[in-house]
Amino acid sequence: MSTIATAVDPDLLRARLDRARSAAAAHGADALLIAPGSDLRYLIGGSGSSFERLTALVLPAAGDAVLVVPKLEAPGYDGVPLAELGVRVATWVDGEDPYGLVAGLLPAATRVAVGDVLPALHVLPLRDALPGAEQVLAGPVLSALRMRKDAAEVEALRQAGAAIDRVHARIGEWLRPGRTEAEVGADIAAAIVAEGHAKVEFVIVGSGPNGASPHHDVSDRVITAGDVVVVDIGGSTDAGYNSDSTRTYAVGEPRDADVAATYAVLAAAQRAAVESVRPGVTAESVDAAARQLIADAGLGEFFIHRTGHGIGLDVHEHPYIVAGNETVLEPGMAFSVEPGIYQAGRWGARIEDIVVVTETGVESVNHRPHELVVLPA
Repeated sequence: MSTIATAVDPDLLRARLDRARSAAAAHGADALLIAPGSDLRYLIGGSGSSFERLTALVLPAAGDAVLVVPKLEAPGYDGVPLAELGVRVATWVDGEDPYGLVAGLLPAATRVAVGDVLPALHVLPLRDALPGAEQVLAGPVLSALRMRKDAAEVEALRQAGAAIDRVHARIGEWLRPGRTEAEVGADIAAAIVAEGHAKVEFVIVGSGPNGASPHHDVSDRVITAGDVVVVDIGGSTDAGYNSDSTRTYAVGEPRDADVAATYAVLAAAQRAAVESVRPGVTAESVDAAARQLIADAGLGEFFIHRTGHGIGLDVHEHPYIVAGNETVLEPGMAFSVEPGIYQAGRWGARIEDIVVVTETGVESVNHRPHELVVLPA
């Protein structure tokens, strides 16, 4: 077993652990139980990995943090500064009861916040081991911390954004008639790594009618002259932070007469949404800025998803830019702005940038042109 460790300043990690303790207390939780994954990476600099054997960071609201980990997997945390963070390691071996070990660390707990991705395989035995403790989700505790990026996180998002911009700048090398979406996608995936990512997270190449499916992926469809093609791509960097950017291309002049006018509406909506971002406005108001323009053009029925999602150590995290989300935007919040128009059976288009709320407005970490890129047929 190995863990993904990041060179994060231990002082920064200690501050995150302290804020998490305070947030847990404010939510009435006696402790957080955090499973391997992005929450763990955020708090200690290593994400870990485990499934059938329990690994969990036990973080009391008042008290020392303990990483409960199978002894055979403990060496995977050698690159994590646990001692500097004041995190004690408690190991267990097959045949022992890890749930009793956790319970012994929380003898007086009456309310425990469990990590959102901790499998039911572990949640239910922990409930049995702590019968006097109510279990609640840790997501509301940690999402409030994680969606306010610090300066180092914002810089990591800038680097990820620049890397994916370099890939979009090269799409013309691969996207042409006679090639399948899958062939183009494979070239893009290789470029995502070559241009500065550690890992490919997703590649969507939606040509012609496939572009009207927002989460299409790739297929064996052969790209033809006149196709409009949605290319939505992203990866994670060595620092663990993600890119996510969509641009729409045409292979030669689009065959459908309504493409230019419809795309102009989409570009105006995306621009209006980005320009609406600033501290003090709500997440839902950014969604409304894009949605209203598209609806006013008579195309509202074709915008079938939220305007955006938060991004950081996860591709999708809080805040979500959607109707009904009254979260007030604050400096450091980072999210996508990606309205789309999808006409089933015909074609689709989407424009997506990652933006960060600043003290006075908004910064985009993506800088590729927003115009429909017409490539040689």
